[in-house]
Amino acid sequence: MSLDTVRAVVLAAGRGVRMKSEKAKVLHALLGRPLIHHVLRSLRTAGVKDIVVVVGHQEDAVKKAAGEGVSFARQTEQKGTGHAVLSAEKALKGFNGLVFVLAGDAPLITPETLKAMVAAHREAGAAATVLTCCIDDPSGYGRITRDEAGKFLGIVEDNDATEKQKLIQEVNSGAYVFEAKDLFRALKEVKVNPKKGEVYLTDALQVLMGHQRAVATHRAADPSEVYGINSRRDLVAATNFLRWRILERHMDAGVTIVDPSTTFIEEDVAIGADTVVLPYTVIEHDVTIGKGCEVGPFSHLRPGAILDDGAEVGNFVEVKKSRIGPHSKAKHLSYLGDATLGKGVNIGAGTITANYDGKNKHATIIGDGVHIGSNTVLVAPVKLGKNATTGAGAVVIRDVAANDTVVGVPARSLKAKPAKRKGAG
Repeated sequence: MSLDTVRAVVLAAGRGVRMKSEKAKVLHALLGRPLIHHVLRSLRTAGVKDIVVVVGHQEDAVKKAAGEGVSFARQTEQKGTGHAVLSAEKALKGFNGLVFVLAGDAPLITPETLKAMVAAHREAGAAATVLTCCIDDPSGYGRITRDEAGKFLGIVEDNDATEKQKLIQEVNSGAYVFEAKDLFRALKEVKVNPKKGEVYLTDALQVLMGHQRAVATHRAADPSEVYGINSRRDLVAATNFLRWRILERHMDAGVTIVDPSTTFIEEDVAIGADTVVLPYTVIEHDVTIGKGCEVGPFSHLRPGAILDDGAEVGNFVEVKKSRIGPHSKAKHLSYLGDATLGKGVNIGAGTITANYDGKNKHATIIGDGVHIGSNTVLVAPVKLGKNATTGAGAVVIRDVAANDTVVGVPARSLKAKPAKRKGAG
């Protein structure tokens, strides 16, 4: 199902007081990316192209985190979720189709669930559809109320719920699909909540039902999808939910992860079948690993790292924006940054590519079959030709020819004639 005709409003204006942070809540990182990134990623993966992000607190930083390809609406005062959605009315002027309303601090919703929500909405012929879920501890969530026949009656916020209503385990996720024209008409009829002084988005559902417009629900099968971030503890829990989801996806695709409890893999990582990931490994986003590779233990692959088929990266090796060629190995205590390794290269323990001169990053190019001796420093920019060798402790500041061997500080070719000593013959 394509959602390219559906639009979305993502609420990202809040401060996140319970995070005890100066930083806007949606800017806190979940597996290396801001919370809002994960919401936008799911929308785009589902096919939603037109997204409005409602900003307020730390507006510029939130806009930067949201990135390109979205538009923005400003909520000038924090007057509740309904008020935040009304801030996006101008950005959606003239649009009469379906619109998602999602919270920017609920990062675990999946593209599949977004598609299922739209399907349920269309099947029901509803004006609005609410994503719900049943959870063991519903504290803090709005409760879904139903009649004896199971028909949706409304949502009662946690602060307003009676003791009996607080026992309800079906909760509101904060994710909705609306007919755009119905959404804004209803919000303009919502009265300010007397306890909080806010306009609740959930009250718009009551307005719609009062006008005999149908409100449907769709229940998420996975409770983690409705998980909202309100505290540092919530952030840790969400990290573990997402981390296990990612690990399971790779394992199901044929990757061996020896100890998932000590392995951290971010989104946007591609790993080929029959690759083995050993314990205490961190793989950040935008990393590509081929088939039959070995990574870890205690390895760190940063954005831009590429391991071709059969490559191996081992104990305490960090790789950043570098390509490790087929069947090449860097097994111990090394840093490879801005480097390109050919086929069958062996990187000795303690090797460093000195890629930064204090102002700019420079590249290191290592040809096929090169053997790098232990504790070599490759001072970029530098190029080593095919089958070249460096001796242990060499500091390489010049290019090395194919089949040559260099040793020393600074490294010199063993083929070169030694300089005459002063006073000799």
